[in-house]
Amino acid sequence: MAAVSADTLTLPRITHASPQDVQRPVLGVVSAPSGLEGEGFPVRRTMAGIRHEHLDPFIMMDHMGEVDYGVGEPRGTDWHPHRGFETVTYLIEGSFIHQDTHGGGGVITEGATQWMTAGSGLLHIETPPESLVRSGGLFHGLQLWVNLPAADKFAAPRYQGIERDQLTLLASADGASLVRVIAGELDGHGGPGSTYTPITYLHASVTAGGVLDLPWNPGFNALIYALQGSGTVGAEGAAIREGQLAVLGAGDRITARAEARPDSRSSTLELVILGGRPIREPMTHYGPFVMNTRDELAQAIEDFQRGRLGVVPPDAIRPFRLPHTS
Repeated sequence: MAAVSADTLTLPRITHASPQDVQRPVLGVVSAPSGLEGEGFPVRRTMAGIRHEHLDPFIMMDHMGEVDYGVGEPRGTDWHPHRGFETVTYLIEGSFIHQDTHGGGGVITEGATQWMTAGSGLLHIETPPESLVRSGGLFHGLQLWVNLPAADKFAAPRYQGIERDQLTLLASADGASLVRVIAGELDGHGGPGSTYTPITYLHASVTAGGVLDLPWNPGFNALIYALQGSGTVGAEGAAIREGQLAVLGAGDRITARAEARPDSRSSTLELVILGGRPIREPMTHYGPFVMNTRDELAQAIEDFQRGRLGVVPPDAIRPFRLPHTS
């Protein structure tokens, strides 16, 4: 697996657990169903079927790929609207282009993140670059949706391009496993992502047979998704494998262990670890709009239909297709 790597022996180490720390138990482990998004790229719906009270402040997270595209096969999404939340696209392999009607955008490559606050509303596009469509190749990433509280639903849209060299890199207490901090704070170390809703967003690589023990904000929820490999999570050591998400209960410490004998695809357990302060407000969701009431949802749809969320610029990026593809 690509993304950011480092010599963990040279990195700051996460502190050991203390005797009074409470390890979070596992409330459940679910397998992510597969589907198609946008113009037909494969995703796993990692949070499907989980009650909102366990996800809050997160709405959904799509695991895109891992897929090795043939020539002409890469797909993305054409221009579409958003209002009321933030999209966070973290790329592990491949490249992706973003453009929005508020002036944000660019190309992200392995290890980088595109953080778009839709806020009051905009239009945007996410699509593979021409080079990837022409040659094919590996594509692998995640898109997380983070809710905005009512007070920030109509914040001005903004865009953050977080490059791979901006991530905060930490090592496990034993120096064997790597933790990439994309946003929020872990053990006193802050990540580069600026958030309206307080969250922590990590990508961890746990070496075969290794243990990752993390301090965790007791006011945050906790979710662990297995990108690759297998192992156990939580106080009771619940089994987890690629494509599964664990929901954890209350406590101030998170533990994950990688299988001592790795599978044939990876020598590490690759995890995305998420947590945030619950918003605890009513939420209604319809496609690309996430609001507090049905009236606000109806208004968002009307505003989009009347062009109030922006107009696609004349020089806009468009999905690239080879002449022989549909």
